[in-house]
Amino acid sequence: MRHFLDLSDAGGDAIAAMINDAQDRKAARGSWPKGRPDADAPLADHVLGMIFEKNSTRTRVSFDMGMRQLGGSALILDSGTSQLGRGESIADTARVLSRMVDAIMIRTDDHAKAEELAHYAHVPVINGLTDRSHPCQIVADLLTMVEHGKALPGLELAWLGDGNNVLHSILEAAGLMKFNVRVGAPQGYEPDAEFVEMARAGGATVTLTHDAREAAAGADIVVTDTWVSMGQEHVHNKLAAMAPFQVTEGLMQSAKADAKFLHCLPAHVGEEVTEEVFESERSVVFDEAENRIHAQKSVLLWCFGKI
Repeated sequence: MRHFLDLSDAGGDAIAAMINDAQDRKAARGSWPKGRPDADAPLADHVLGMIFEKNSTRTRVSFDMGMRQLGGSALILDSGTSQLGRGESIADTARVLSRMVDAIMIRTDDHAKAEELAHYAHVPVINGLTDRSHPCQIVADLLTMVEHGKALPGLELAWLGDGNNVLHSILEAAGLMKFNVRVGAPQGYEPDAEFVEMARAGGATVTLTHDAREAAAGADIVVTDTWVSMGQEHVHNKLAAMAPFQVTEGLMQSAKADAKFLHCLPAHVGEEVTEEVFESERSVVFDEAENRIHAQKSVLLWCFGKI
């Protein structure tokens, strides 16, 4: 059983294989209609059940379209229209869905729910986002970096802002794919030490700094995310703390001349990034968003043992 709750569930070699497969499938499609299945339709007759306890645009559409392009289909469950919202347990949900669908994707608040779902399910379970990590997003990010000519081993990535779940998965990827991360975050908003140590144990150099310009200096890739996630409290205090870490054109000048800007979206332009940077030629955020489809397809194929 191949679950994909974190990047380490697959490992560096498998992630590299996912990136290669995603590039090949993306190139093979050319200008086809978005809904046409790939020529080999490797997941024909397969159904993905998608559980949403948090709102989504890219995760919802990319998994749905990814399954269509792989020849399969997807169905959506959310707390408002399923028994999950009326107290049915994760364990029972896992055992029921395992008899009805071929794989399950969950997007939720508590990582323990994804772990419990995987424990009781008899089909692959994929983490579409939890409070701990966002591995599917990072497969798309790595794909985007490679597409734009960045070799992952030795790459210098700068993260600006909140030490959140997206950063956790970036750090996990750094250890697996051998690149370095400089985190510029205000005091009290650093990433969990577990992920910093995980990256360092894998051979990555991780630098934690409270100076945004120090983090961005000489970077190949500059990444940020929204400062306030869905459901977070104490917004005003957090926004004030984050303000010095806004990605501006001046900050991008500290990075390498050919550095690219990434953001997993949705963006609050004017908060974590200026419009000048967001709309600039350095920004590849919409390539990154499109690549969620191609990355999700490769994750699905890995879960089914086809990569």
